Amino acid sequence: MTHFLPEGYLINTKENEARISSLEGFTTAFNERAFLEARADYCDCDHNLHINLGFIEGIIPREECAMGIADGQTKDIAIIARVNKPVKFIIERIVTEEGKKIAYLSRRKVQELFTNEYLSQLTAGDIIDATITHLEQFGAFCDIGCGVNALLPIDNISVSRIPHPNVRFSIGENIKAIIRSFDEQGRAILTHKELLGTWEENASLFQVGETVSGVIRSVENYGIFVELTPNLSGLAEFTENVCEGDYVSVYIKSIIPEKMKFKLVIVDAFKADYKPNKPRYFYDADHIDSFCYSPADSTKIIETTF
Repeated sequence: MTHFLPEGYLINTKENEARISSLEGFTTAFNERAFLEARADYCDCDHNLHINLGFIEGIIPREECAMGIADGQTKDIAIIARVNKPVKFIIERIVTEEGKKIAYLSRRKVQELFTNEYLSQLTAGDIIDATITHLEQFGAFCDIGCGVNALLPIDNISVSRIPHPNVRFSIGENIKAIIRSFDEQGRAILTHKELLGTWEENASLFQVGETVSGVIRSVENYGIFVELTPNLSGLAEFTENVCEGDYVSVYIKSIIPEKMKFKLVIVDAFKADYKPNKPRYFYDADHIDSFCYSPADSTKIIETTF
């Protein structure tokens, strides 16, 4: 299923480079109906995408740029947004016009094949590759294959609550995600937090007496919630002059598994503009049936069943 990965995974492979670097390789790909990737050079006034191939002019006509363009379900901004980015396509035909060879390509048919042959076979709990395409207050949109997008809602990104997905992800980042469900239109809804480990798995990274790094996620009158990992937060004693989003160093005063609690003391707090860390995954299979975040002896149960 390599060819059904998000756009960008294929472009730098040796096989793809061989096929898009010469007319001979390109013709072979045409005869095999192979998926190819190349960078979209520009979008013309009629919203056709022009592909940077060098030895031949590649054109994806407007209605072949994405599923839903023809009937208006997908807006033309989806075409414009692909300029200077990899696009996945198959070759429809190679013609000679005014003495120049032109390849007419289709991204839409690749997306239809992805939807019919891959996405339709997925079920809740399946773990897939995804690429962050854009971020909104309510969640992250991900390319889950061939430019087909799915939503990862903000509440599904991590156990630790965050103000915006941009504190976790950056545009173009490759991640793993889990199929949570499908909406009425058949679009996938994703989740991510179950891959980031249970409370015990995250707590095992720390020891009482250590001073570690964190970020403030919430300031309350009874204490300050500090994120130590995306799936683990602790409560620090109240301190003046700190704000949500501040980076901190914290002393670990105690760890209480049955209550899923870390008691912390803030040593220092400061402003910073660090890039989000790459996610650390504790689960590497291709399917998950259920996830229990809570320790066995905890009175509070946090779990997901797929």
